[in-house]
Amino acid sequence: MKKNCNKVLFINYGGIGDEILFLPAIEGFKKLYPNSKVTLCLEPRAKGVKGLTNIIDDIITVDIKAIGIKKYINILKLIFKTWFMGFDTVISSGKSPFVAIILFLIRAKTKVGYKTKTSKLLNFEVPLNENVYAGNMYFDLIKPFGDVNFELPKINFDKNFNLPFNFGENNFILIHPGVSLMSVNKGIFKCPDTNFWIETIKKLLEKGENVVIAGGPDDNETVNKIIENNEISSNPKFYSMFNKTKNLYELTSLMNKAKTIICCDSAPFHIASALNKEIYVLFGPTNESKLVYKSDNIKVITKNLDCRPCLWHKRLTNCENSACIKFQPDDLLGCMK
Repeated sequence: MKKNCNKVLFINYGGIGDEILFLPAIEGFKKLYPNSKVTLCLEPRAKGVKGLTNIIDDIITVDIKAIGIKKYINILKLIFKTWFMGFDTVISSGKSPFVAIILFLIRAKTKVGYKTKTSKLLNFEVPLNENVYAGNMYFDLIKPFGDVNFELPKINFDKNFNLPFNFGENNFILIHPGVSLMSVNKGIFKCPDTNFWIETIKKLLEKGENVVIAGGPDDNETVNKIIENNEISSNPKFYSMFNKTKNLYELTSLMNKAKTIICCDSAPFHIASALNKEIYVLFGPTNESKLVYKSDNIKVITKNLDCRPCLWHKRLTNCENSACIKFQPDDLLGCMK
């Protein structure tokens, strides 16, 4: 199809990781319509993604997680706002039947979403395939517009980012041990306990590796316990960048300088994937087949349990046992070169 797609609204709710997984769809669309102006509607917690890409002209934030009637007031505000912005095309993820109703009310000439009970309201109903890499699942939304190949997104970073330590570029292992606090508050635990990270860092230092730890306010409890360990903090081959990157752009610039990144299923993992870094990623209750782009530089570490993965398709929170995140340092180190 070849249509006038001058002002396009993409809608995708979730965290930073979800937005990075969504970027290939926007990039693919821009290849088909290079002169289009793109606005991305997303949750406030994910707005930092705009600093990682040049393809988003504007963003609209909607607190879709608001409680009670406030959530619906926020949706109505979004609809009214779009009327004045005059989008000719709207493309939205989300499998709720309400998505098609919202897109219909936005009144764009071309409306695209996943096939649901209400998707007859759309111009194009896209089959929802949840059994593939999430980036490809989102990418299906732009297939009605033309043929374009899927690629990982191009992420912005500062090539001249100044490292405040003397290890040198591609000469240190970067560890990001956390996930979003929102996940933790929901009872979703995707990372091993602090002792795992302490013992892992100790062993890496014993091997002579330079180790840098990164994180933000959400990782405060975990990282503070790590850097309080004198055996780690006093080692000249260890450096803490905790809370020293001001935004996602600086974190990405730091990650780009590392030779190896160790993390959990989190936004930093998806950033590292886009940077094509060597990655060792720990997966507990979530499904790596849907969240990991198949690449030789990504090594996934999991526990061999029949009950995993369970999160989202079997459960909405971790089980009481959470054996899937009870990693030992050798589970990781045994996989490293």
